Amino acid sequence: MKKIVVRFAVIAAGLRLLFPLAAAGVTGKPNVIIIVSDNQGYRDLGCFGSKEVITPNFDRMAAEGVKATTFYATSPACTPSRGSILTGRYPQRNGLYEMIRNEMVSYGHRYTPEEYAYSPEMTLGLDVREVTFGQLVKSAGYATGAVGKWDSGRAKRFLPLQRGFDFFYGFTNTGTDYWTHERYGIPSLFRGNALIKEEGFSEELFTREALRFIREQRAQPFALYLAYHAPAGSANLERSGIRPPKKYLDLYPKLEPKSKRAEYLATISCMDEGVGQIMALLRELGIDEKTLVMFFPDNGAGGVADAGPFSASGSQIDRMGEGGIRLSFIARWPAVLPAGRTTDEFLSIMDVFPTLAAVSGAELPPGLVLDGFNMIPVLQGKTPSQRTEMFWQSRNSKAARVGNYKWIDCPAFKGLFDLTQDPGEKNDLALKQPEIVARVQARWENWRREMDEAEPRGPFRDY
Repeated sequence: MKKIVVRFAVIAAGLRLLFPLAAAGVTGKPNVIIIVSDNQGYRDLGCFGSKEVITPNFDRMAAEGVKATTFYATSPACTPSRGSILTGRYPQRNGLYEMIRNEMVSYGHRYTPEEYAYSPEMTLGLDVREVTFGQLVKSAGYATGAVGKWDSGRAKRFLPLQRGFDFFYGFTNTGTDYWTHERYGIPSLFRGNALIKEEGFSEELFTREALRFIREQRAQPFALYLAYHAPAGSANLERSGIRPPKKYLDLYPKLEPKSKRAEYLATISCMDEGVGQIMALLRELGIDEKTLVMFFPDNGAGGVADAGPFSASGSQIDRMGEGGIRLSFIARWPAVLPAGRTTDEFLSIMDVFPTLAAVSGAELPPGLVLDGFNMIPVLQGKTPSQRTEMFWQSRNSKAARVGNYKWIDCPAFKGLFDLTQDPGEKNDLALKQPEIVARVQARWENWRREMDEAEPRGPFRDY
């Protein structure tokens, strides 16, 4: 993707967005709310085809906004994908291309406070030279808040208040216990830069804090990053399962309440209720028309998740099938976006940052290289996507999508697939069309060279 084209598209579109707001009788800069779920299957929303999950508020949001059905994560794992949301850049460019995780918990080890102080979760994070969208929109006069899962570093220099956000309530790791707010025995709930103790189901607490932030900032333009933990599994050593409140489990009487699928669905319904409360508050405060709300998961999922027609085989870090990286996406902005529209245009989480630049009118820092573009005109149906290709690398796996063709080389499976004819990636065309394999692999190699030549970033790269 040509970066000069991306830069022009971001700035020019930012000027044009003022006109539909004025036409709708809306004054001032728009508000932005970005809602992210954790490890959610593509079809685990009613509006994306599920006959099982109960999500009336997400469904209403989709009916009143735009659904994107070809929207990609940059990784099948949480930390790299969330780094791309924050920066608008490939994980291989921003440096956060691996999980920030203390691996010994997988073997039942409980870290002491002394051990944790120098563990990867305490010492690694998104390179401080990276610009987050919090810093970007704050420079344009926005109040900024981050609620929920941060997953970009726990040391003070990496926390949201040092990365462009005025307010933070949540946890900094890749996962915690929904009730104790501890990560494998380590306290992990923050308000601002301070660890706190609080009782309650984390997702309900996150909704409470999001509502409080919106009420307090309603008189000025604000940007809220609401990153739920739902519906990912719980991170603890003693207990099993999420254990969501009974009222959400009761929505699924046909399922065994302690089953993983029941807990997974109930936690999505809890998140859905929170989204409904947020949308109701926007209407109550009279700022509904001027608020852009976007929803998407950080990555796809396997296990009890429903990936729909897509493949979600393999371990999470190597899940390069469409079920691991293709996401459900909804955007709602009554003054700007048409209601009830669906687009199949090629989009990515890397497009969120430049979209916020355009919406807020923020000036991009000189020399900043982005790997995305403003997607509002695409969601409106006015222009096609600028994206024609995308690339992935995650530990043992590689993948590329060039046009309609997807090439995968990962432990679970390998091959070339035509996604227009074979979205489930079941019919390997590699032997029949070796010339296309060679072309797509060459594009991947070109991308890899570009990443290697980029200014190096920590915490994982050797430089």
